[in-house]
Amino acid sequence: MKLSEIDRTLREIRVSPVKTLGQNFLHDQNLARWIVEKADLTPEDCVLEIGPGLGALTEFALASGAEVLAIEKDARLAEFLRQRFAGSRLEVVHGDALDYDVRQLFARPRVKFIGNLPYYVASQLLLKFTQYPTPISLWLLMLQKEMALRIAAAPNTAEYGALSLAIQLRYRVEYLRTVPATVFLPQPDVESAFVRLLPRDVAERMPRDAAVFTRIVRRGFSQRRKQLRNLLRDDLPDWEIAAHACGFTPTARAQELTPEQWIALADLVSERSGQSIELASDEVLAVVDEQDRVVGSAPRTEVHANNLLHRAVHVLVFSSGGDLFLQKRSRWKDRCPLLWDSSAAGHLNAGESYDAAATRELREELGVAAELQRVAKFPASEQTGQEFIWLYRATHDGPFKLPSREIEHGEFFPPELVTRWIAARPAEFAPAFVECWNEFGALARS
Repeated sequence: MKLSEIDRTLREIRVSPVKTLGQNFLHDQNLARWIVEKADLTPEDCVLEIGPGLGALTEFALASGAEVLAIEKDARLAEFLRQRFAGSRLEVVHGDALDYDVRQLFARPRVKFIGNLPYYVASQLLLKFTQYPTPISLWLLMLQKEMALRIAAAPNTAEYGALSLAIQLRYRVEYLRTVPATVFLPQPDVESAFVRLLPRDVAERMPRDAAVFTRIVRRGFSQRRKQLRNLLRDDLPDWEIAAHACGFTPTARAQELTPEQWIALADLVSERSGQSIELASDEVLAVVDEQDRVVGSAPRTEVHANNLLHRAVHVLVFSSGGDLFLQKRSRWKDRCPLLWDSSAAGHLNAGESYDAAATRELREELGVAAELQRVAKFPASEQTGQEFIWLYRATHDGPFKLPSREIEHGEFFPPELVTRWIAARPAEFAPAFVECWNEFGALARS
């Protein structure tokens, strides 16, 4: 929309822009078109747009053939968008983006985020919609220039800090361009900037314990002028050795370390506190025949390498409200790394019963005990990884203690969302869990 059209439309729908609420309307169509082109949209994409306003970006996103889910806080603007783009692939949600349930996006095959984030809540929105794990594959964000510089900052710059590392840990940040205040109505008091975020490759090094990484980064940047040795001496008393191992000088300050050096430092802290990642032990598993009769035992590596028939248990843990707890398997797993899986699952050791194994796995993977109910048994197949599986159900609200060597992340999800998520993104789940969940659903419906 041109400047004159924006002014007339705002008067017609009786909206007086409020700067403090981020109601600055983009009137440069060339810029709007350029922004949307950077998203490389296709009809298979779903665009999540925050703060669409009068639809400057929405118009070009819809023209690409993509579906658009727009969240607008102002009821008058939300209704205007519904009328302006009636009959298109636009869904308008009237509400505060800070209250939106991001989990719902997992049920859409591919999601890209475009937003002109209101400055007064930009940091909260940024952290909310980049929280790991995320269903979003690309972010195009218009931010206050100061914040854009902070999240894209390199080491040894004034802008580089804890926020830079919080975002750059999981994402590659590209500062695209500065946006002058003159392209908005009303004009903001500061310049804006566009940045693009893309998830880092799964092969790139990540900290063994993200919580440890966040803690020491915050402590390290709490007093930028101090040397890190004075801020982190309780975590690493042998500081000179640690600094040499991570590749920086013992007198370094927080802003001098690269993201990779911060990760290495966090891993040393984890190792010192006994939280290091260990390779899966070569436990001895029960080996069975086609009728699930024990015929011997073998080390885990031999069982997997030779596709020997063996036994496993899966436990589905539901909250008292009915949500299902899913675990995202550790990136260090030899099978199905980083895929979503049952609440708890594992092999039967030699001489162990199914019930005993289910109890043990619940304790080892979630750190809890609960009453277990048998649900169904599955024959060994390619989908189950040549495992005979007994599926169990339990109820527990947590909190759970997740071992980082086994589980990357865990979270409760509504069961109906899990079903839609599997349909939309089947490759994100361990095959054995899909078998268990489909059978669980079929039994529930019968």
